[in-house]
Amino acid sequence: MSRLADTPLSVLDLAPIREGGTIADTFGESVALARLTERLGFTRYWLAEHHSIEGIASAATAVLIGHIAGATERIRVGSGGIMLPNHAPLVVAEQFGTLETLYPGRIDLGLGRAPGSDGPTMAAMRRDPYAGVEDFPQRLAELQGYLDDARPGQRVRAVPGQGTKVPLWLLGSSDFSARLAAREGLPFAFAAQFAPAQLFDALELYRDNFRPSAVLAAPHAMVGLPVIAAESDLQADYLASTARRKFLGMIRGQRSKALPPVEALDWSPREQAQVEQFLGAAVIGGPETVREGLERFLKLTGADELMLNTDVYAAEDRLRSYEIVNEIWRS
Repeated sequence: MSRLADTPLSVLDLAPIREGGTIADTFGESVALARLTERLGFTRYWLAEHHSIEGIASAATAVLIGHIAGATERIRVGSGGIMLPNHAPLVVAEQFGTLETLYPGRIDLGLGRAPGSDGPTMAAMRRDPYAGVEDFPQRLAELQGYLDDARPGQRVRAVPGQGTKVPLWLLGSSDFSARLAAREGLPFAFAAQFAPAQLFDALELYRDNFRPSAVLAAPHAMVGLPVIAAESDLQADYLASTARRKFLGMIRGQRSKALPPVEALDWSPREQAQVEQFLGAAVIGGPETVREGLERFLKLTGADELMLNTDVYAAEDRLRSYEIVNEIWRS
């Protein structure tokens, strides 16, 4: 029996800015992808918070979520995620309470701990680059208080926000958020799209330590992973050079906009190994290779949902990748 056929699929859009393209192009391409994947029956469309990164246009994440939600009708739209230590929980509650009021039953609030930026950018956001994230559980509890029904005597309320009960997800690439999600009885999303090393340990910790809550009776794990589907294995591998060039640039301290695919990369064996670590969970290939890869991944992880990130240069290749995945999923 096919696990894939019974598994909800979703989209993670990092709002990539292409070399030779504009930010306006990026936003238009995100709308086109959201409309396509909604039509194909995907469950969620999430955007991630990043700041001061030349090739990513999703810094104002809540604004972009509203734009995508307004351009679609049914698909759930949310954050993958909002980096909670960057913001006052009250402000996050107000933003997502507003979104939930505008698009009822369609908004997700995924939360992470990372800054989504470097030290100088953190300082510009008034976040102490040297401060830890030990207060993340307290920030989470405060945010929950602003989204739940108001408590007697509660002096500060999120308006809009209070009582909207926007669904919360904890995101992570290590065991911290896995443990916290288990303790709080929240759904958990693991970021294997760029940091797969601790995937299996985190999922095991989450499931073994899960405590049922008012929002979730049993553990629910979604896994993000890179997927590039094309007409053939050769074509998919060629398109994947854009993602490889991105991670190679990160290793070299040279972030850039999304670069066109190339036939070969000029990298050392060490750099190649480092790039392959970032893409360790990637499923790249023609239809049959992708089918086998997704089925194998589901068997190994037992993921309840998959959130796919397709990092290619041309918008038409990204759309086609999701169409091919849909053809596999529905067959």
